[in-house]
Amino acid sequence: MNYNGHVLSGLLTYPLAVFFASFLKQYANIPFELSLMAMIFGYGVYVLGADLPDLDHPEALIHRGIKPIVSVFVGSAVFVRVRGYLSFGNETWMDESVAWAVGAFFAVGAWYAFSAMLPKHRGIVHSITFATIYGLSIFALCRHGLVFKFGEALFMGFVAFLGYVLHLIVDKEVKLI
Repeated sequence: MNYNGHVLSGLLTYPLAVFFASFLKQYANIPFELSLMAMIFGYGVYVLGADLPDLDHPEALIHRGIKPIVSVFVGSAVFVRVRGYLSFGNETWMDESVAWAVGAFFAVGAWYAFSAMLPKHRGIVHSITFATIYGLSIFALCRHGLVFKFGEALFMGFVAFLGYVLHLIVDKEVKLI
């Protein structure tokens, strides 16, 4: 399936994920907290998860979108680290320019390294293992980074996992590893 199909499947099936979480909260006593903010943020991570496994495909929109962002972050981080170590006397404009040139060099390296480091398409990234990693990462980000309540973070991690699994089901590629 293509990008549109994956994203649209996520957009359309999120109510089922909310229903499933509500059911588990009611009948299995799982402490999900379905606050308004948790459900709105949950919608985003669910739909993102519905396309995220294609990150390993070089022609996928999500791969092409994240690759330049990673490169810019790497280049900017190198610039920030290097600029304090360069000095061309009173020519501070030169310091900044050379620091950006070094950052740009690393950004280009990150551009090529990004694709080289990813496994083959429909490899390990297309697995329940990575769906679990994604769900746990969203839980940790929401609980410890964004400081959501435990039940809200648990809900968002759960729907992130479900969105990722949705992609695997739609691709008919559900595997453990």
